[in-house]
Amino acid sequence: MDQIDSSTLDRALRASSARFTGGVSPHAANAAWMDWMSHLGHAPGRITALSQEAVRIAGEATLSFIKQSGAPQPGPGDHRFDHPGWALPPFRILKTGFLAQEQWWSEATSEIRGMRKINADRVHFMARQALDMMAPSNFPLTNPEVVERTLQTGGMNFFKGAKHLAEDIARTVTLDRAPPKAGFEVGKDLAVTPGQVVYRNDLFELIQYAPQTKTVQAEPILIVPAWIMKYYILDLSPQKSLIAHLVAEGFTVFVISWCNPTADQRDLALEDYRRRGVIEALEAVQTITEAPKVHACGYCLGGTILAIAAAALAQDGDDRLASITLLAGQTDFSEAGELMLFVDDSQITYLEDMMWAKGYLDGPQMAGAFQVLRSRDLVWSRLLRRYLLGEEEVMFDLSAWNADATRMPYRMHSEYLRGLFLENRLTAGRFSVEGRVIALKDITAPFFVLGTEKDHIAPWRSVYKTALFTNADLQFVLTSGGHNSGVLSVPGHGHRHFRHGHRPPGRKYMDPDTWLGHHDIEEGSWWPIWFDWLANKSSAERTAPPAMGSAEKGLPPLMAAPGSFVLQR
Repeated sequence: MDQIDSSTLDRALRASSARFTGGVSPHAANAAWMDWMSHLGHAPGRITALSQEAVRIAGEATLSFIKQSGAPQPGPGDHRFDHPGWALPPFRILKTGFLAQEQWWSEATSEIRGMRKINADRVHFMARQALDMMAPSNFPLTNPEVVERTLQTGGMNFFKGAKHLAEDIARTVTLDRAPPKAGFEVGKDLAVTPGQVVYRNDLFELIQYAPQTKTVQAEPILIVPAWIMKYYILDLSPQKSLIAHLVAEGFTVFVISWCNPTADQRDLALEDYRRRGVIEALEAVQTITEAPKVHACGYCLGGTILAIAAAALAQDGDDRLASITLLAGQTDFSEAGELMLFVDDSQITYLEDMMWAKGYLDGPQMAGAFQVLRSRDLVWSRLLRRYLLGEEEVMFDLSAWNADATRMPYRMHSEYLRGLFLENRLTAGRFSVEGRVIALKDITAPFFVLGTEKDHIAPWRSVYKTALFTNADLQFVLTSGGHNSGVLSVPGHGHRHFRHGHRPPGRKYMDPDTWLGHHDIEEGSWWPIWFDWLANKSSAERTAPPAMGSAEKGLPPLMAAPGSFVLQR
C-alpha cells in the first residue's frame, strides 16, 4: 500500500472513531491522567496530605450531619441543592457526602510539582465533569424534588420525560432539528429590524437597515458577527436588539449574515472570510454610502477576523476604518480559557479527520462543546428538568437563537484552530496575509474593546490583551454577564454594571488585574458608553440617510431582511 493510501486509511479510521467519541480525542485525556498518576505516585508527601485531607473532610461531614450545621455548602451559582427536601434525611447525607467528595477531588487534582500545567488543568476539568455527572441530583431516587414530583403526579413526570427522550433521540438519529416554536420565528419574531439585503456572494449576505431618524452619522457601521453563530444574536426580539438601538441612535448600520456552509464549501479558507467576507462587505458599504470611512464592529470570532483585516489594511496604508470595536473578540489565544484544555495536535488532528470525511463540523457538535464547559447548568440541569421532572423547556429569544447552530467548513476551521487557537500566530508575529506577516500594532484607528466578567468562551483577561499588542487609542469596558448576556446589556434593565477605562496612545501597559483594581463599578448598561464613543469618533456634521442599496452602482436591494442565508439549516 503506498503512502497516500495508508494516510487516507488512517484518516478514515480516525474519522470513524470520532463519530463514537463526539469528536473528542482520547489521547489528550489519557496523557493527562498518566501525567497526574505518574507524578502523584512519586509524591508520597502529597499522598499523605491527601489521605489526611480525606479523613478531615469525612470527619467534618459526619460531625456536621450529627449537629445539622457546618456542612459543606454548594459553591456560588450551584443551584442543584436548592430544593428544601435536601435538608431532610436521607437526602441531606447524600448532599453532604457528595459535596465533601467534590472538595477532596478539587484538592487531589490540583497541580503537582513537575507536572505539566495543562495536564493538571485537564485532570481537574475531567474530574469535575465526572462528579457533575454522578451528582445525586441527577438520579430519580436520590433527588427529593423528583421524588416529590413523582408522588404528586402519580409518575406522569416519567411518562412525559420518556416522551421528551424519545423525541430527542429521534432528532439525534435523523439529524433533524426541532422547528422553531411559536413566538420565536426568525423574520417574524426575531431579527425583525427593517432592512434590505443589498449584496450577496456565496459566503455572505449584506443587510442594510432602514433609517429611523431624519439625519444620521456620516460614517456607517459595519458589523461582522462570528461565523459560528447566526448574526441575529445582535437583532433578537426588538427590545433586545443592539442593531435596532444603533439605528434609533442615528447610525446607518450594515451587518454580515454568513452562509451556513455545506459539504460543497469544504475548501472555504480563513482568507476567504477576510477577503471575500470582511473586505467585500466593506467595499459594498462604501459604494452604497459613499462614506470615506466606516466604523467596524466584530463580535466573538467576527472580532478576530476584523482585527486581521484591519491589520492587513493598515500595512497597506489603507485608513478607511474610522474605528474598530471588538465585542468579546480575542486577538491573542494564549489564555483562551477552558476551550484550550483539549486543543492540541492530537485533538485538532482528530477533528480535522472528522471534518475531512464530512466536509464540515456539525453545528450541534460545536454547540455541544460550549455546553460541556458549563455542563452543570446546560446539560445536567436540562436533563433533570426535561427527563426526570417531565417539564417542557421554557423557550426564550436567546435560547431559540442558541439552538440555531451553524456548520464550520473543513479547511477554514482547521486553519483557525491551528493558526490561531493552537499556534497563536496573530500576536506571535507569524500570521501572514497574502504572503506578508501582519501586526496589530500597525493599526492606528481607535479601539473599543468589550470583555464580559463570566465569559467561558472568550475570557475577559484574554480579550483585554488587545491592549498589549496595539498602540492606538483604546477604550476597554468590562461588563457583567457572560459571552452573550453581557453583550445584550439593554439599557433600563436591572442588575447590570460595568467598568470603563481609557488607554491613550503611548501610555504604558497595565495588566488586567491591576486594571481591575483601578476602575470602579458603574451601574447600568455599557451601550450608551459605546454609542457616545462612536458619535465622538464620527464627523461633526450629520447627513441625510443614504438610499437603501444603490441600483445605479449595481447594488440594488435584493430582498427584505433578514435575508435567506440566516434561514439555511
